Amino acid sequence: MSTTSNRGASSFASLTPNNLGTVRKLNSVLFPIKYSEKFYQDILLPEVEDFCKLVYYNDVPVGTVCCRLENKDGQVSLYLMTMGILAPYRSRQLGSTSLQLILDAAAAHTKPKIDRIYLHVQISNADAKRFYERHGFTEIGVHEGYYKKIVPHDAWILEKRFSGKNPE
Repeated sequence: MSTTSNRGASSFASLTPNNLGTVRKLNSVLFPIKYSEKFYQDILLPEVEDFCKLVYYNDVPVGTVCCRLENKDGQVSLYLMTMGILAPYRSRQLGSTSLQLILDAAAAHTKPKIDRIYLHVQISNADAKRFYERHGFTEIGVHEGYYKKIVPHDAWILEKRFSGKNPE
């Protein structure tokens, strides 16, 4: 997918072993957590290709979005593990465009059908919470002690349910 506006062009690439180093570098800048080798191997799995993307702006890698599928008691969820855009590239609709790409892919996914998408947001990050709420997510709880190595430790749990074909 590629979009162009008067502010520049955004595009998305599937994750591959060839661009995984770029994903690692972006994650080290974007997030206060060091992700495990298993995380990086899991985001290369074919079943999550539609939900794990490298975000480009004018052909420069500026962000990532990584999700995993979960199946618990017959309910299939998409867990948004990471989504981030480098600070100089924010306020260019890249986060919204990235999230919409994932929401559209989740809504179109039929084998298995995805019931919801959810994520954790550190309780000190009110801007991120507002961003997701603007996109139809609702707070469903607080996970106390979710973050072990960063303060505050607690996280909001935000969710968006899919009813029918379109997640809007």
